[in-house]
Amino acid sequence: MANRQALKELQTRLAERLQLAKMQGIAPSWLAVEAGSKKYLFPLAQSGEIFPWIGIQPVSYTQFWFLGVAGLRGGLYGVVDLAGFVSGQPSVSRNELARTESRLVSFNSALEVNCVLLIDKLAGLRKQDAFIDFSVRAPDAPAFFGNQYVDINGASWQEINLQLLAQQVHFLTIAA
Repeated sequence: MANRQALKELQTRLAERLQLAKMQGIAPSWLAVEAGSKKYLFPLAQSGEIFPWIGIQPVSYTQFWFLGVAGLRGGLYGVVDLAGFVSGQPSVSRNELARTESRLVSFNSALEVNCVLLIDKLAGLRKQDAFIDFSVRAPDAPAFFGNQYVDINGASWQEINLQLLAQQVHFLTIAA
């Protein structure tokens, strides 16, 4: 009798947890980065490894935002300056001190893109509860922009859908 009651209580608790999970949904989480003077959010499911700044071999006759190629973990990756790509303007040169904070963020291997994004600074991980407000993508914003979020300090964070970015013709066309 006691076993039957314990089993019934367990089933009730499980049903309540499942219902709560359905109502709450899966909360998004991001890798927060800074590039240029902007703050960006990369969905964790679309982000790959994070590498320190390393020597990049320049490639001639490419867009200004395509910095060259780098050998990372035995693979050859194209290196894109995120700030330059998004703004459409060449980024300022980074000195040695700035390069110590710079990182190369790869795309998730499932996206099948041998590319890394140069960012100026990692800002950690963020969940949805770190933000107090958001606005949906403006109609004139790039297709790879997602929502824009505002944190408790009033800073704006632009979500970047890495999967959509990897499919953009402009992103894939590195020739100058």
